Amino acid sequence: MVRRLPPLNALRAFEAAARHGGFTGAAKELNVTPAAVSHQVKGLEDFLGQVLFHRLARGLDLTEAGRSYLPELTAGFDQLARAADCLRGGDLAGRLVVSVLPSFCAGWLAPRIGGFNARHPEIRLELLSQNRNTDFETEDVDMGLRYGRGVYPGLEVVRVLDEEVFPICSPALMTGPLPLRGFEDLRHHVLLHDPSALPDEPWNLWSTWLDSAGVEGLDLDRGHGFSDTTAMIAACVSGLGVGIGRSALVREHLRAGRLVRPFTVSRPADYAYWAAFLPKTRENPKAMAFLDWVLSIPGTASPSKLLREGKEP
Repeated sequence: MVRRLPPLNALRAFEAAARHGGFTGAAKELNVTPAAVSHQVKGLEDFLGQVLFHRLARGLDLTEAGRSYLPELTAGFDQLARAADCLRGGDLAGRLVVSVLPSFCAGWLAPRIGGFNARHPEIRLELLSQNRNTDFETEDVDMGLRYGRGVYPGLEVVRVLDEEVFPICSPALMTGPLPLRGFEDLRHHVLLHDPSALPDEPWNLWSTWLDSAGVEGLDLDRGHGFSDTTAMIAACVSGLGVGIGRSALVREHLRAGRLVRPFTVSRPADYAYWAAFLPKTRENPKAMAFLDWVLSIPGTASPSKLLREGKEP
């Protein structure tokens, strides 16, 4: 069978431009001029009969066709890289240590690890659950998945996942003798608190939700506090009370019906999840394979997000 394939240089130009969000960054990576990258992308668009980028004053934005094409192309390049690694002696084989918050590990990452193992059975992944930031210079850790604003001086970061926050509870509280129909009904139920919530995460605090809903006179000192978010979610599942859930951590419970959202309102989280690592880690094929896999999961940030040194997003 004769394959009618696009020119490889054009494919590389498109993939690099999508990753960098512009022709200039792609040109530096490919060691050509931005005009050459633009010409290659235009040639690919002509070959496919599809516009892949919206050319904007601030840079490039993938069209629907480009967003559809990019994951397939990236997967193909990954497969070619893995094949080359095998011939070079298996650079991907071996141990990879990733530091991750216990709540994010239990609620989001661990249930999906089977997908990583299927893609990279040669990598022995070790997930290090810890509630503190890693010192990559002194600790035996290759990459961290952190929750914050993406400001990690000296590290390269990539935005992995955004989330929303909203009240959560067991379905039993919706149909009991004092059903939850509005925020005023919270005075009849136990409030579950996460004391680890910081002042710059106001939507993780009950006081913010009640102020927004105009509910007054509710004693915020009652209820129970949990220093571990996973324990607070478990208490909600058990029917103990009503807590504030983060979408990344409660999604599976909501899908399974163990938790429900008593109110329709939600708010964007003030923080996001980021992959953070030393600049030299870009040369670690195991770490980059893990990051590529994470970004391939539906709902995560676009693969075209820039790797960058930690700065305010």
